[in-house]
Amino acid sequence: MPHATPLIATLVAGICLAFLAGLVAHRFRLPPIAGYLLAGVVIGPFTPGFVADQKLANELAEIGVILLMFGVGLHFSLKDLLSVRAIAIPGALGQIVVATFFGLLLALAMGWSAGSGFVFGLSLSVASTVVLLRALQERRMVETEKGRIAVGWLIVEDLVMVLTLVLLPPLAGVLGGTAQTADVDPDLTRALGIGAVWTAVGVTALKVSAFIALMLVVGRKVIPMILHYVAHTGSRELFRLSVLAIALGVAYGSAKLFGVSFALGAFFAGMVLAESQLSQQAARETLPLRDAFAVLFFVSVGMLFDPVNLVERPLAILATFVTIVFIKSAAAYLIVKAFGYPRTIALTIAASLAQIGEFSFILVVLGVGLDLLPAVAQDLVVAGALFSILVNPLLFMAVDHYGAKLDAAEEAEGGEDAAAQPEEPDEDEPEPTTLSDHAVLVGYGGVGRRIVERLRGAGLPLIVIEERAGVAEALREQGIEAIGEPAGNRGVLAQANIAGARWFIAAIPDAFAAGTLIEQARSANGALAIVARAASQAEADHLRQFGANHVIIAKDELAAAMSEQLLALEAMRKPSEEADTQGELNLAAPSQGEASA
Repeated sequence: MPHATPLIATLVAGICLAFLAGLVAHRFRLPPIAGYLLAGVVIGPFTPGFVADQKLANELAEIGVILLMFGVGLHFSLKDLLSVRAIAIPGALGQIVVATFFGLLLALAMGWSAGSGFVFGLSLSVASTVVLLRALQERRMVETEKGRIAVGWLIVEDLVMVLTLVLLPPLAGVLGGTAQTADVDPDLTRALGIGAVWTAVGVTALKVSAFIALMLVVGRKVIPMILHYVAHTGSRELFRLSVLAIALGVAYGSAKLFGVSFALGAFFAGMVLAESQLSQQAARETLPLRDAFAVLFFVSVGMLFDPVNLVERPLAILATFVTIVFIKSAAAYLIVKAFGYPRTIALTIAASLAQIGEFSFILVVLGVGLDLLPAVAQDLVVAGALFSILVNPLLFMAVDHYGAKLDAAEEAEGGEDAAAQPEEPDEDEPEPTTLSDHAVLVGYGGVGRRIVERLRGAGLPLIVIEERAGVAEALREQGIEAIGEPAGNRGVLAQANIAGARWFIAAIPDAFAAGTLIEQARSANGALAIVARAASQAEADHLRQFGANHVIIAKDELAAAMSEQLLALEAMRKPSEEADTQGELNLAAPSQGEASA
C-alpha cells in the first residue's frame, strides 16, 4: 500500500466481517451478536491472518457507547430516573456487593490475595451498557417500567465505577499493589488534612455534582435552544451535525473536565434534550451511526479473546462465567422480588445484568497496571464477557417465553407475594380496551395527528398506540383512548383488541418496524384492513409483503395533490378567459340592426 491506513482498515474489516458473520448467525437462528464476536476473534491478534488495530477498535466502540447512551437519554426524563431510585440505588449497590463477594471467593480459591479478589469481584459486578441497552431496545422496553428500572440500575453502577476508578490508584497500596496519588494535589491534601484517599473522594463527588448541576440547570436551556436554532435554518445536514456535536462534545467534555464516564455524560446530554420537541427527530438522526458503532463494540470484545485460554484455564473461565451469569443475576432477581415487584420484572432485570463489558475491561486493566491483579485476570474477564454476552440473548428469549407463564402462576398463588406488589399499576398487565369494530392507529406524529382528527370528525371509534407516555396521557385527557407503550411490546396489540378491530393504521415512518407490526396484526386478525405509509415503492412492496392492504406513498400522494391543485386552478382560469374573449367578440360584432342596414 502507498501509505498506512489503520483506521480505514479497522473500520472496513470490522464492519464487513461483522456483517458476514452476523448473516451466518442469523441463518442458523443464533443471535447476530454471536457473529459480531466471532468476527472480532477472526481479526484479533490471537488468530492468524489480518490483525486490526485493537486500540482504534476500542475507541470506535466507545463512540457507539456514547451514541447509544445519548439515544437512551432522549427517551428518558429526570422524572423517570427519580421514579425508580427506590429500587435502582439499593438494588445496584446490593448486587455489586454480592458479585464482588463471590468474585473475591473465586480469587482466593485461585490463590490470589484479598486485594486482588476485591478488584476482580468489582470487575465482574458491573453490566455492559451496550449489551443491556441493545437488548432493551430490540424488545422496545426502554420506556416500560422494567426498562426504566434497568437503566436507572445501570446509571448507579456507572457512578460507582467512576468513583472506583478514581479511588483505586490511591488505595492500591492498602490493597497490596502500588499506590498512585499523582492525580491528587498534595497541597490540597495537606490543606484539608484528611489524607489522599478522602481528598480524592471529595474531589470526585464535587466534580460529579458540578457536572449534574450544570446539565440540569444550564444544559436544559442551552442544548434545546441550540437544536431549535439549527432546525430553523432548514438544513437537515446541519441539524444532524448539531445532534452529533452535542452527543460527542458533551460526552468528551464531561470526561475531561469532570472525570465522569463518556456514557454518563452522553446520557445526561440526551436526557436534557428529551424535553425538546425535536428529541424524536434527533434520535432518528443518530440511529444509523449508533447501530454501526455499537456493532464495533462487540467486534472489539472478540478481538480481546485468546482461544488458547479455553484449553489452559477451562475451570477458571467456567467459574467466572457462573459468577457473572448465575450468581449476579440471581442476586438481582432476589433484590427486585424483595421490593415486591412481579416475577417478569425481576427476571428481566436479572437477564439484563447477567453480563459484563466495557467498565470491566477498564477496571481490570487498571488493576493489572497497579500490580493488584495478575495478568491472567484480564484473560478471565475477557472470556467471561465474551460468553456472558453470547448467552445474554438466550436468557432474554427464555424470559420472553416463560415470563407470562410464571406471572400467571404467581397470580394463581395469590397470598403474600400478590399483596406485596407495589401500589403502582402493573404496566405488564394493563386493562384491555372495550372497543370493538374500531381503528387501531400506531404513531401520533404529524401524520397520525391528522388521521385522528379526521376519524374523530367522522365519528369512528379508535385507539392510539404511541410510545411517548406523555403524549398518550394528553390524548386520554382529550377523551381519546391511548396506550403509552411501543406497539411491539408483548401484549400491546392485544390490549388494543386487534382481534376485534376493523382497521389497523401504521402511521410511523419506519418501514421495518411497521412491517413487523403489520405481520403481527395480520396474524391476529386475518380480516383486518391495514393501511400504512411508505417513502418509496420499495418500502410499499415490503409492507404489502407483510400483509398491508393499502399503502400510501408520500411522494406520490404529494405529487397527485399538487397536480390536482394546478389543474383546478387551470380549470378556473379557462372559463374566465373564455368569458373575456366572448365579451371582446360581442363588442366587435355589429348589432342586428346595423347588419341589416
